[in-house]
Amino acid sequence: MHVIPSVCTFCGVGCGIGLRVEGGRVVGVEPQPGHPVSQGQLCAKGWASSFAIDSAKRLTQPLIKEHGRFRPASWDEALQRVADEFRTALEELGPSGVGVISCARATNEDNYAAQKFARAVLGSHNIDHCARICHSPSVAGLARTLGSGVMTNSIADIDQAELILVIGADVTENHAMIGARMLRAQARGATLIVVDPRRTRLARLADIHLQLRLGSNIALLNGLLQIILANGWENREFIATRCEGIEPLRRHLATLNLAQCSAQTGIGIAELERVAYLYSHARSAFTAYGMGITQFQSGTNNVIAVSNLALACGQVGRPGSGINPLRGQNNVQGACDMGCLPNVYPGYQAAADPAVQAKFATAWGVPPPARPGLTSLGMTQAALAGELRALMIMGEEPLLTDPDQNHVARALAALDFLVVVELSLTETARLADVVLPAASFAEKHGTFTNCERRVQRIRQATEPPGAARGDWQILADLAARMGYAGMAWADAEAVFAEMAGLTPIFTAMNYPALERGHGLQWPCDGEHPQGSPLLHADSFPRGRGRLLPVSQVAPDECPDAEYPFAFTTHRLHFHYGCGSMTRQSPLLERETPAALLFMHPDDAAALGLHDQQAVCVRSRRGRLETRVRLTDDVPRGLLAMPYHFREAPCNQLTNGAQDPQSKMPELKACAVAVEALATGVQPRMPKGDDHARL
Repeated sequence: MHVIPSVCTFCGVGCGIGLRVEGGRVVGVEPQPGHPVSQGQLCAKGWASSFAIDSAKRLTQPLIKEHGRFRPASWDEALQRVADEFRTALEELGPSGVGVISCARATNEDNYAAQKFARAVLGSHNIDHCARICHSPSVAGLARTLGSGVMTNSIADIDQAELILVIGADVTENHAMIGARMLRAQARGATLIVVDPRRTRLARLADIHLQLRLGSNIALLNGLLQIILANGWENREFIATRCEGIEPLRRHLATLNLAQCSAQTGIGIAELERVAYLYSHARSAFTAYGMGITQFQSGTNNVIAVSNLALACGQVGRPGSGINPLRGQNNVQGACDMGCLPNVYPGYQAAADPAVQAKFATAWGVPPPARPGLTSLGMTQAALAGELRALMIMGEEPLLTDPDQNHVARALAALDFLVVVELSLTETARLADVVLPAASFAEKHGTFTNCERRVQRIRQATEPPGAARGDWQILADLAARMGYAGMAWADAEAVFAEMAGLTPIFTAMNYPALERGHGLQWPCDGEHPQGSPLLHADSFPRGRGRLLPVSQVAPDECPDAEYPFAFTTHRLHFHYGCGSMTRQSPLLERETPAALLFMHPDDAAALGLHDQQAVCVRSRRGRLETRVRLTDDVPRGLLAMPYHFREAPCNQLTNGAQDPQSKMPELKACAVAVEALATGVQPRMPKGDDHARL
């Protein structure tokens, strides 16, 4: 047996793992000793990595659907079918009629190839990925206030923090190694404050838990900042030398009423004052947030409110401080960095900038796309309107992860052609016309970028099962069939080299440099050849940090007489994303084998429900059946449900209302009703083809 160093794929932390290989198979996993992020540890999901890539449960050959059933096909037949269908769509509607959804779990090389295929081969900026439904407000909001929408500090900075503020992030469940680091910092004396409507594990262990009402983030953050400014606790020197916009913000906050803030959030004024004092007086405050901030129709303004608090207190640009969005997928940061967004090329170079357009046109040998691109949800709408005919989805599961599942299913069914590139036959793949088998992270070379901007190497440990191929190889072959020769790379290193040569924040990165340690953090260029663990020490990319007034916006859909409960979504410690990988593990599946609806005991008593009772949950968009779990983790009036389970897909219920700036859907808040199923009736579990009939 030998061990191949790699990176865990079950969240954005980027833990170092070793793949134990024997007989051409990955038979186990071990932690990398001395790794700067995971420090020789792994969470339960990391230890179970080998089950997710077990060749016995994988796609091994291309599939083509005929008369509603899949049949095996050769690569030549399958790729020719894909090329012909994309040509037809281009002839009928032009580049606006085609699109690509890339994958936040695939490598940087795969994602660079995906956006290049969309732009250089299809001639379209219709390229997006699941960052749209997780941290697109971080990119939009922090770009406005700082000029860069990424973690400003490193994970290791937690060790230097005097205070840790966690807002809308269930860190011990979703980013377990970061959660463990926070708890160790607390044990050494750091103050841990958690802001969350649910009583999460971290909230129970925190020094202070602000259990705010669902969707009242801006009211809370504005209230804290109003107290700080009213008492003169702001960092005046930092504001004077590094920021702009303090006076408009001060005037805006002066109009707010603390009693109203307390009523909106459910947090007492004395508790708000206590937290405002602690945060503003901390020598270093590490601020981390997650999708409990971003997944609202006010997501971008929520992020701006977080930024306002940190900037006003000077908690940016120093070790142990910073504004730190915690990314959910293992390479969602990298997919953004590679330009898998409709408005930017790799390295966040603006797609609308003529100089950037000219640069990539010269490098790629084709003119740039003429029209702005669509987001992933924009492509859904275009498909329903008959304005998008052909779509490629690479390793994403929008049928389970996007809001209003029935709406998504109708959109995918409305396409003339859908091709899915996947490891296994997911719910989305079942709707495809062609399915292409992909190589997993253990079966190819490449790089991932974690949430702290650390680019790390992954290495091929085994051969792909059957005829499966790497994503960039599939795209390169398809590009050649469509008449474009500019993607004929020799290997993954050549893909990375082309990307780095065109992307200023990566110019000093290459495979040999990444091999010398546990990766490098961008920007990594001539000025920072060893990478950048800390951002904004002396200045911001936009010059001065910008303070912007924002106001509380209620969720689009609040409880009423017909739908009396607020509803939110979350994750569980033993599962990840749509469950297509973690639910392959019998060890993880044993821990949480079925979907659950979390409800406060008082609400259950009012409805006459008991623990584990079968119930129907319905919203204005759909319904599902599951079992209720009684817990005081949720307050009265709020229900919560994880989205890992295809048997009870909670995105049947969620709301597609969007943040006007980032187009983030409001996955974190909607209104639902609950009724008990008849005695003896078991929850109905939808079959894999139910949505195909919509």
